[in-house]
Amino acid sequence: MHCLNLKSFTSLSLPSRVSSSSIKDHNLRFNRIVACSVPGTGSGSGSVQGANQSPLFSRTETYALLKQQLEVAAKSEDAARYRDELKEIAPHCLLKCSSDATTLGIRVQVRSVYIEGRSQPSKGLYFFAYRIRITNNSDRPVQLLRRHWIITDANGKTESVHGIGVIGEQPVILPNTGFEYSSACPLSTPNGRMEGDFEMKHIDKIGARTFNVAIAPFSLSTFGDGVDAI
Repeated sequence: MHCLNLKSFTSLSLPSRVSSSSIKDHNLRFNRIVACSVPGTGSGSGSVQGANQSPLFSRTETYALLKQQLEVAAKSEDAARYRDELKEIAPHCLLKCSSDATTLGIRVQVRSVYIEGRSQPSKGLYFFAYRIRITNNSDRPVQLLRRHWIITDANGKTESVHGIGVIGEQPVILPNTGFEYSSACPLSTPNGRMEGDFEMKHIDKIGARTFNVAIAPFSLSTFGDGVDAI
């Protein structure tokens, strides 16, 4: 599992479809992008237990039905049971595909999307892109020096990735301004999670110590609900 750099989109919104001409500089064809977040309200019927036992139900169909039943049962005693079953088949399913955290006035927002056109499920390859917005809400300029990612797949396999800067840059972010970029991560399972931190320093004082800015956990998931932006 490695993070792959992509050129920045013009905004944090990640559309459900991106034309190949808009990203031809990256040699990527985004045939279909499914954005993912916490699903909205829904309704459904049928037995989840029966779905799990029936060979006619695929893992994906079982997941979808459990999600639906969880929404219906959210205010009942059955919710805990459905939640446990969801965790069993998709350990990261209850984690949002976006996150938002602030450290010392530096806000980091993330959204992930599944890139169906770059994925090959039959070969165990699931390709995810993610968009990051960093906003300096403090009164001091900062510079992003290094990145650190912890990537975990659905089987619990974890990989730690370190790198200098982001997308080949070590950006300086002035007070009340921001920096955005896009990158990508292949995964061997249909869902997982990412989290990490950016190492930064204040540049208005010589010899200032570096500090870590948290990137809150977010999900990588093939299941989407059509929500495109944070």
